[in-house]
Amino acid sequence: MKILVTGAAGRLGGRLLTTLAARGHEVSGADIVGENVTHVDIGDFEATRALVADIKPDVVIHPAAWTDVDGCAKDPEKAIAINGFGTQHVALAAANVGAAVLYVSSNEVFDGNGSRPYREYDVTNPINPYGYSKWVGERALVNVNLRHYIVRTSWLFAHGGKNFIQAVLNNAAAGKQLRIVTDEVANPTYNDDLADALGRLVETGRYGTYHLVNEGGCSRWAFARYFLDKLGYADTPVEKISVAQWPRTSVPPTYASLANLAGKHIGISLRPWQAAVDDFLVKEGLLK
Repeated sequence: MKILVTGAAGRLGGRLLTTLAARGHEVSGADIVGENVTHVDIGDFEATRALVADIKPDVVIHPAAWTDVDGCAKDPEKAIAINGFGTQHVALAAANVGAAVLYVSSNEVFDGNGSRPYREYDVTNPINPYGYSKWVGERALVNVNLRHYIVRTSWLFAHGGKNFIQAVLNNAAAGKQLRIVTDEVANPTYNDDLADALGRLVETGRYGTYHLVNEGGCSRWAFARYFLDKLGYADTPVEKISVAQWPRTSVPPTYASLANLAGKHIGISLRPWQAAVDDFLVKEGLLK
């Protein structure tokens, strides 16, 4: 297939370029910045339409987004412009050439008030501007392009960028006090595993809504405790705190673990998050 990847200068987008090419697809990348990609601003509808019309892809995989959740809380209209209407632009441009769209969304479209992992067709109810903007993107895609995949994921960690694992390890190595919340629960998800799953999904032609995350939910505290213990910090104390004790501009959904039912139905699932973290640490040269 001919596949266009937006946000190709980002961690997920960049990994998708490599993964999809290895699977035999003809892949091109677009982003507002970066090297070896076509520069386009998805906020510019005419530019987006012209690019897609020129490439004429079979599928557009669309991870491009403003993912700074606190930034989104400070400027909600910008969040909607990029994550919501930017997605509408991609969806319309793809529909004009008969292309499908895979939109990477978030567990933050849910309110976090549940008592079990969210399933694909549970009712959404975002409680912060980032989650709302991602929900707007979902609705825009559904309303514009019938040939769509919506893929929700959570707590991505990737090589070469800032993420929770690296932040906690840096603070532990510096001897700083660690205070991590216990009542925010989701699925740690390895960027490389997600990219592979997205590649498999678009090859099925099975449109719909999917939750693609590494198996198993945990708290931020349990997540941190797992890799700290693996890397020789078993004796390093980690204070347990609540979300209320960690003030942020954006309020996260507390229990927002996702259940992968639709993906499993067609044979696509990701390994347990612990195994994914181990693999990440090995590739980072931190674990033998």
